[in-house]
Amino acid sequence: MAKRGKRYKELMEKFDRTKLYDPKSALALIKELSNVKFDETVELHAKLGVNPKHADQNLRGTVVLPHGTGRTVRVVVFAKGEKVKEAEAAGADFVGAEDLAEKIEGGWLDFDVAVATPDMMSLVGKLGRVLGPQGLMPNPKAGTVTFEVGKAVEEIKAGKIEYRVDKAGIIHLPIGKISFSTEALLDNFKEVMDTLVREKPAAAKGKYLRSVVISSTMGPGIKVDDAEIMTLIGR
Repeated sequence: MAKRGKRYKELMEKFDRTKLYDPKSALALIKELSNVKFDETVELHAKLGVNPKHADQNLRGTVVLPHGTGRTVRVVVFAKGEKVKEAEAAGADFVGAEDLAEKIEGGWLDFDVAVATPDMMSLVGKLGRVLGPQGLMPNPKAGTVTFEVGKAVEEIKAGKIEYRVDKAGIIHLPIGKISFSTEALLDNFKEVMDTLVREKPAAAKGKYLRSVVISSTMGPGIKVDDAEIMTLIGR
């Protein structure tokens, strides 16, 4: 078992590890427990009652956080013609076609999200071995394969993020920064949870919200009461 440092042990003594907190109290506690010198990311970890091995339960989609993630997102766009101007006007950090593909093949991955028009996917598909492992491959389900590149870039820059269950049926998402107000974090949390509950796969059986935990980058996990979550989102 890994040894815990003095700082971690002191934090763990400041709250009840067995208690299920209401969302607002949990987020306020996360902010209170933060004692590092950088702006930590606040993370949400939701274990869902789904079996990702089945295609009809492999939950995946996008959600726009009302207050964004608190970080600058670098977006590249694969496009040609008029779509280049559209992407640039929307704030894309780099727009290209063969030149962009060549740059990426050379090892350049200094971006967070890749968007492509459908007619560019034959080119982008060849980069699968590079973009795939990094989670950067454009995908229609994530809204990153589209002719509406301007809209896609604007939404991503404004706080649109992709969610997807991992092999254990858990979704991990950033919902803001410690510097956000508790109310802003709660708004983002509510939007994510409302989306996850609304998009529950029809094939999912039994209890859907198995456990929900929020934490900061360097802080302990705080358990959130699923009944309080359902009340928050009005379900």
